[in-house]
Amino acid sequence: MIPLRIRQAQGPLCRSFAVDPFKRLVRLRRRLTPSWTSGWGLPPATHRTGMRLACPAYPGYLLWLALVLLLPTGCRSDTGPAPISGEVPEAKGWTLEVLARDLENPWGIAWLPDGSALITERPGRLRRFRDGHLEPEPIAGLPPILSYGQGGLLDIALHPDFATNRLIYLSLVIGTPEANRTALARGRLTDAGLQGTEIIFLNADVKDGAQHFGSRLLFLPDRSLLMSIGDGGNPPLAFAGANIRNQAQNLGTHFGKILRLRDDGSPHPDNPFRDRPGARPEIWTLGHRNVQGLALDHQGRVWANEHGSRGGDELNLIEGGANYGWPEVSYSMEYWGPPVASKQSGPGFRDPVLVWTPSKAPSGLTFYTGDRYPGWRGNLFSGALKFQQIRRLVLDDTRVVAEDKLSIGQRVRDLRQGPDGYLYVLTDHHDGQLLRILPAAE
Repeated sequence: MIPLRIRQAQGPLCRSFAVDPFKRLVRLRRRLTPSWTSGWGLPPATHRTGMRLACPAYPGYLLWLALVLLLPTGCRSDTGPAPISGEVPEAKGWTLEVLARDLENPWGIAWLPDGSALITERPGRLRRFRDGHLEPEPIAGLPPILSYGQGGLLDIALHPDFATNRLIYLSLVIGTPEANRTALARGRLTDAGLQGTEIIFLNADVKDGAQHFGSRLLFLPDRSLLMSIGDGGNPPLAFAGANIRNQAQNLGTHFGKILRLRDDGSPHPDNPFRDRPGARPEIWTLGHRNVQGLALDHQGRVWANEHGSRGGDELNLIEGGANYGWPEVSYSMEYWGPPVASKQSGPGFRDPVLVWTPSKAPSGLTFYTGDRYPGWRGNLFSGALKFQQIRRLVLDDTRVVAEDKLSIGQRVRDLRQGPDGYLYVLTDHHDGQLLRILPAAE
């Protein structure tokens, strides 16, 4: 592991085109998927499928993309105050064990007191991993779920008093492709499945499209529940006559926020904006694009990672009432070239602790408190979808002082510390896996 180095960075596509535009076009043709192209004005049928783009318009589209990306406005140095993470070395002394296969796009995992685990699958199933095996039948009792694009059944969390009340919480998407929203459900786990399942919170507004729903869940020591909600999507997706992502700065909507709720889904009475006219009382922080990881450290501080658009993924220390800037300040570039914002920092906005450029597509986040791995106690671990790896972050209080990677070779959707002190990983594929990280000596 080496100390983190601050560097001046340009967007990854800018650097690649400057070196060899033709090679970059070939790579783009091979790799373009709806996750890259959502919001670029593609035909609705193409926008809304989970299949790779395969159409005769590719050559013309790629030519247009090359011309846009070669514009001078498409490249700039990151000059803000946050440290920029670049290439990091491989972590030493670990290996992987496959525990379960054939999970369809698993999204979240929660460990039960008996040592078994519940795993969500984005298409809308809740599975149980028990005694070293994935049970074939899904758990019954889930509410109707819209599985669409990035949406579906998302995260899972146990009530702090689960041992006595058996309550579990699920973030999910409901509605239709044209009118959908992020929701929070609660049910009681029994031998027959979930009982008394109900929707206890809804995003106040519906949106179109298949992007940026959030939605991680995290119970705090005071038994309040944090829930992240994404900004709704990339341009040209719109809301109230403007880009929907602008709602991240609007206290009148839940888009682009982290919410703090009581365990019944109602607003926590101590929330910072509860007395502000027109503000949604559930809001705890604002100015987020799409938070995909939430973790609590040993001091009770909340950490989050979230997606930038092209470059500018962020690690943030979350404090109630703070504004994290999106999209007014950002290290991100638009997918078609220019900067998202004219500046990376400004008065009234909270700066990131760390910025990942190029984007690693951050996912699950956990603070390690065990003793299974020498030297890892007290480190943050952040998953990466695009880079198919986990980043290990060494902290000195609130600063990242060193970073290395665990190359998994699959899209990492979630990672959690299990009750046995090991780290467990979910990989986001149609045939996803549950993995366990072991010290190399074991």
